[in-house]
Amino acid sequence: MAAGGSRKISAASARSHTRKPKQNSSFTSGIFKKILLVFFVGFVAYAYQASRPPPPKLCGSSEGPPVTASRIKLKDGRHLAYKEAGVPKDIAKHKIVYIHGFDSCRHDLSIYPTLSAETIESLGVYIVAFDRPGYGQSDPNPQRTLKSMAQDVEQLADQLGLGSKFYVVGFSMGGEAVWTCLKYIPHRLAGATLIAPVVNYWWPGFPADLSKEAYYMQFPQDQWTLRVAHYLPWLTYWWNTQKFFPSSSVIARSDDILNKEDKDVIPRFNSSETEDAEIRQQGEYESIHRDLMIGFGKWEFDPMDLETPFPNGEGSVHLWMGDEDLYVPVTLQRYIAKRLNWICYHELPGSGHMFPYADGMGDAIVKSLVSGKC
Repeated sequence: MAAGGSRKISAASARSHTRKPKQNSSFTSGIFKKILLVFFVGFVAYAYQASRPPPPKLCGSSEGPPVTASRIKLKDGRHLAYKEAGVPKDIAKHKIVYIHGFDSCRHDLSIYPTLSAETIESLGVYIVAFDRPGYGQSDPNPQRTLKSMAQDVEQLADQLGLGSKFYVVGFSMGGEAVWTCLKYIPHRLAGATLIAPVVNYWWPGFPADLSKEAYYMQFPQDQWTLRVAHYLPWLTYWWNTQKFFPSSSVIARSDDILNKEDKDVIPRFNSSETEDAEIRQQGEYESIHRDLMIGFGKWEFDPMDLETPFPNGEGSVHLWMGDEDLYVPVTLQRYIAKRLNWICYHELPGSGHMFPYADGMGDAIVKSLVSGKC
């Protein structure tokens, strides 16, 4: 009887007692994993939807803006809108294709407001500016590449009858298009000018320390915008439309990236509200966002590997830059000019990114271009 009072507990019984809490814990853990899975799937679905841009509102379509500009039809069926200025092209001595910058359109012809009537008439200057794909009234090009940009320029020149040779001038991100013309259609060029051209920090020709230093001179939100466009282009739309973190100061048109001269000259040549509204009217993705993906993506070539398109001195290539440009670091332009010694480099002290709008700049830029000399 005494033995009954001190009953022994078997090992199997002990294990069964200690196993019960683990079974409860396993059950709770399973529920938690299912909840996490549901949240993860929901987040992925949200991210997928958020990263998908809405379809563009094509000009001339039932839901899109009307077509009011002159346009040509390209070989692939797209339309390119353009605007002409200067003397009539049939009497022009010098014919220029002007390529606008980021978040801009054919109306923003930066060299024209400061190009005097005397220079236009005496030199016989004709200029055609066009909307790059997705901007203004030009159809988007979802298959856009660096080469296709040069092909668009060539087809525009051919359809307008500009002859076997013509000049190209590109401002800001339009400068990147000039590089593509120098690469793919150099035989069609009479001369070329890059005005404060945007650079891709990942061009392999830049020394790593120099490009890194220049990259970190940008505002943090701009660094992230370019980083996303380069490494995760499929997230470009989401990044520039999300509200969690600050995105591009350029897209926001912040005054913080303008120097004193920029702030002085811009108000004098602002486009009208109607013209400004045209820029993104077909949607932001196929205009400004695709610009970022192409401009800061992986390039098909390195501009610093290019050779002069004018080995016999029959033309010239000019690069104009302000030394206080807050959009594009001047250090990288200096390196390009040093590396490509056939480029005529013009650096303007105290000038920012918008110096083409300063008094006399249109005349200076055009005269140097058509002279064919440095």
